[in-house]
Amino acid sequence: MGVPAFFRWLSRKYPSIIVHCVEEKGKECNGVRIPVDTTKPNPNEVEFDNLYLDMNGIIHPYVFITAPRAKMNQQRSRRFRASKEGVELAEEKHRMREEIIQRGGYLPAEEIKERFDSNCITPGTEFMDNLAHCLRYYVAERLSNDPGWKNVTVLLSDASVPGEGEHKIMDFIRRQRGTPNHDPNTHHCLCGADADLIMLGLATHEPNFTIIREEFKPNKPRPCALCGQVGHEIKECQGVAREKKGEHDEFADTMPTSEQEFIFIRLCVLREYLARELTMASLPFPFDFERSVDDWVFMCFFVGNDFLPHLPSLEIREGAIDRLVNIYKDVVHKTGGYLTENGYVKLDRVEMIMQAVGVAEDNIFKKRKEDEENFKRRNKEKKRRMRAEQQGPAYLTSGQFAPHALGRRDRPDAVQNARQQAFDMRMQHNRVTDAAQSLKAMMKNGGNSSAGPSVGPDGRGVKRKAEDSDSEPEPEDNVR
Repeated sequence: MGVPAFFRWLSRKYPSIIVHCVEEKGKECNGVRIPVDTTKPNPNEVEFDNLYLDMNGIIHPYVFITAPRAKMNQQRSRRFRASKEGVELAEEKHRMREEIIQRGGYLPAEEIKERFDSNCITPGTEFMDNLAHCLRYYVAERLSNDPGWKNVTVLLSDASVPGEGEHKIMDFIRRQRGTPNHDPNTHHCLCGADADLIMLGLATHEPNFTIIREEFKPNKPRPCALCGQVGHEIKECQGVAREKKGEHDEFADTMPTSEQEFIFIRLCVLREYLARELTMASLPFPFDFERSVDDWVFMCFFVGNDFLPHLPSLEIREGAIDRLVNIYKDVVHKTGGYLTENGYVKLDRVEMIMQAVGVAEDNIFKKRKEDEENFKRRNKEKKRRMRAEQQGPAYLTSGQFAPHALGRRDRPDAVQNARQQAFDMRMQHNRVTDAAQSLKAMMKNGGNSSAGPSVGPDGRGVKRKAEDSDSEPEPEDNVR
């Protein structure tokens, strides 16, 4: 599922599940860096028994890495497409650089970087083997030299072991639950930014499960690929020399970045929310909260995930998950049981859910169409207002009664034929008033141009140019 959309919906509906992480920083004394003492208690006032790291999320900022064999076909198409788009972007950058330099613009010297071939990030390659050796060396070094790693057991599963990282972690947790000495109060902490981790964490049914991830901050400014400045994209670059940063330009190579913060997603609190939301009375079968959680996770697959596209009528930003929950609570009385059982799906019961979704689809698509039309109408009205502001005041006196500079008050012009000048001013004012009333009536009619034609200064109708027209012809939509 889309990470930003799902996470935004989850944090707004269940705000108490998110807690900002308190992170200790290393200090510096006399030029010597003092690392954090990892033997001290956790500053977040909770101690975790097991910490799970999905290496995909750690190495991703440097090279995109995907180890599981199940994704190889999907990643192959992505990499080929990315390679093609990379070549096109390089050609576009070269063309725009030449144009800007020919116009006399300023651009910094182009850096020659060795292009990284992402196709080597595949199980069985030399790159993945070197990565596994480096990780083993790092773990051994930490266990030998860091007191905070004392009495810590580290399990490393590299790309030579089949399976996706998050699924390996879930399998380890399930095998833990099957051991005779398992402590049901074990605190699990999983580091990763994938939205599917929330679903997988709920599917473990562990009462103490927390996800730590980077705080999601949308709309981060990205520098232009040509000039390196922030505030425009490569297609809008004009080659303007950057402003001096600091008195002596001492901050030239620094970017205004905010320090990355982390948050905890507490699945134990999410389970309490779901318990209140999914509890149903007067069921024809015994209510089981854990079974209803499995059904909730299953229904969220219909809004899409890494391998499944979402249903056309189900969009997270349109409240699709809430709609599915309401349908589920209405239909479950008729199904005679839950949708899933021990990892298997009861298709006859799911069919009843899908039929209920189908009944609501017409209203969903009609509402979506109305929202799109309202959005287009608001954009048209906004463009009209912007054009009106760019054109300046609608009416100004002209001729001998026009405004003059302050310095000319001592030399006023003689008034000539004031009666005719006043008549012309009244006529001009009437034309502007009629045009304003016509525009107001057109906006009241929803942008319909039948409210009246445009009027020119001579009183005749003026034909608008194609680029000034607000009524763009659209093909008729005959699909239900």
